[in-house]
Amino acid sequence: MDKININEKFSLFSDLWQPRIVAELNGQYVKLARLKGEFIWHQHDSEDEMFMVIKGQLTIKLRDRDIVLNAGEFFVIPRGVEHLPVAQEEVQVMLFEPQSVINTGNIKNEKTQRSSEFI
Repeated sequence: MDKININEKFSLFSDLWQPRIVAELNGQYVKLARLKGEFIWHQHDSEDEMFMVIKGQLTIKLRDRDIVLNAGEFFVIPRGVEHLPVAQEEVQVMLFEPQSVINTGNIKNEKTQRSSEFI
């Protein structure tokens, strides 16, 4: 049991859209990721997903509205809700997800990450 310094963990990687696991609790992973640009429209049929912005600004596009998140804000996307994360500039986020979550949800393509690395 050690404390985790988020800034220190972010300094360990620079690639985009490749979440890193920094902790696990109650069947959930706590992940850090750097995002920039547009991801893909997708949904998670069985899991909720939480995005918390650490640095920068992230837009979560939903089919009926956009949610703009700034540093210190978070949003929970309920299971089954189609969404598209977009970051105009690089953003640092913390994700809270069940261990079963696949980053691209119901879509399988070149952006699908089979497993996340512990850092």
